[in-house]
Amino acid sequence: MAKFEGEGVAFKETAQHVQLALDFVAEGDGSITGERVSRILPQGITSRMLYSDVVRIAWPSLIELTLTQLTSMVDLMMVGRLGPWAITAVGLTVQPKFLLMTMFVAMNVGATALVARYRGAGEPDKANDILRQGLLLSFVLSLLASVLGYVYAEPLIRFMGAADPETLAGGTIYLQIQMIGFVAMALTSTITATLRGVGNTRVAMIYNLVSNVVNVILNYLLINGHFGFPRLELPGASLATIIGQGVAFALALRVVLRGDHYLKLSFRKGCFKPKWHHLSSIFDIGIPALMEQLVMRAGMIVYAKTVASLGTVVYATHQIAMNIQAMSFMTGQAFAVSATSLVGQSLGKKRPDMAESYSNHTRRLGMIISLVLAGTFFFFGRQIVMLYSDDPEIIAQGARILKLVAIIQPFQSSQFILAGALRGAGDTRATAVITFLTVLLVRPGLALVTINCFGWGLDGAWVALVADQLLRSFLVLIRYNSGKWKISRVK
Repeated sequence: MAKFEGEGVAFKETAQHVQLALDFVAEGDGSITGERVSRILPQGITSRMLYSDVVRIAWPSLIELTLTQLTSMVDLMMVGRLGPWAITAVGLTVQPKFLLMTMFVAMNVGATALVARYRGAGEPDKANDILRQGLLLSFVLSLLASVLGYVYAEPLIRFMGAADPETLAGGTIYLQIQMIGFVAMALTSTITATLRGVGNTRVAMIYNLVSNVVNVILNYLLINGHFGFPRLELPGASLATIIGQGVAFALALRVVLRGDHYLKLSFRKGCFKPKWHHLSSIFDIGIPALMEQLVMRAGMIVYAKTVASLGTVVYATHQIAMNIQAMSFMTGQAFAVSATSLVGQSLGKKRPDMAESYSNHTRRLGMIISLVLAGTFFFFGRQIVMLYSDDPEIIAQGARILKLVAIIQPFQSSQFILAGALRGAGDTRATAVITFLTVLLVRPGLALVTINCFGWGLDGAWVALVADQLLRSFLVLIRYNSGKWKISRVK
């Protein structure tokens, strides 16, 4: 048990319940408006307490997401020693896999928002109903997606622009193996999403940490065949990933079956029977999120195919830069988890003033870390790229691209956090429209122009990405400042 003190108020954290400053604020009167609220905090609540809540939820997510991305980076570094074709083969599987994930990932957005609302409203039975219905949805949707992905793996990799038989064959087998572990990965993501909804991010960090360690060890053993294990090369890397995901699922399932957390899962008769009113609530938030994800994937696929047309070595450079940029997402995403959980719980308690205070405090913390990342990418980009490849062309161009990545860090961080706040409020339609405008129209459109008309090559593609991120950050900020998210209702 951990205890936290804050100017006259003491609050504690137990396995079953993470107590927040919000728990010591009276429930609102239900009159939620979209107007700006006073920046004066409720009596007895201080900024230090709010920062403490934000950090306690964000730091396990930050470690979890960072280690997961580090594992992905190590995967790519190990695979990269097989040659640029191997990096390209793995890179071509990314968008098809994400496309197949969209269905259950979007429904998880709904599950997180609803669990947060019910936790804030003090209704644990409904929160646990959402967990069960979310798992049911994820199982059905991921099973369907895994079959489609396995059967159509080769056409998907060919469609993504595989330029030679070696890349096509490697990408196909890599994606097929990923599909074998798809259901376990989906169910784990749903458990993680609901735990984040109640602010319990520490256990997800632990089981994902174990999963990543298993993944890295098996990478070492299976890619190059150490200690008597077979040398499987690219299939070995994919197999290591799904075994690690299986371990995470087993541990995550144990967490919710154990019964000593706010969310508890049982297998009593009829507990997984569809409850249409809960499913309808998940769909109400999840469907716009699904549209957002589908639009994003469509835009990213067009963008990736445009870059793939530049050749294997150039695409390998692009994939390395994307992999490094994804690491910078982790800070924004971790603080977005805090924003989603705390905003959802605050609105569930009918306290839009606390929701706004939490999101503003979260944004300030994220901004500080984003500036540190920006400096790292700008001044040490060359050294970072050298971890992936010793090709001079890849190192030079990759370092130049990381300077562009550095420029967008503060804007990217703010965008992730405010979008997380909007999702916590259930306001997913606005983010879907913004994604349509930026990821589907601006990024691929500008990439086509800069590459095919201006002849800027890979640099042009990244100029398009920067333009997308800047515009998206601006539009998300406008939506947040409108205050309309405070009056979003959930059923």
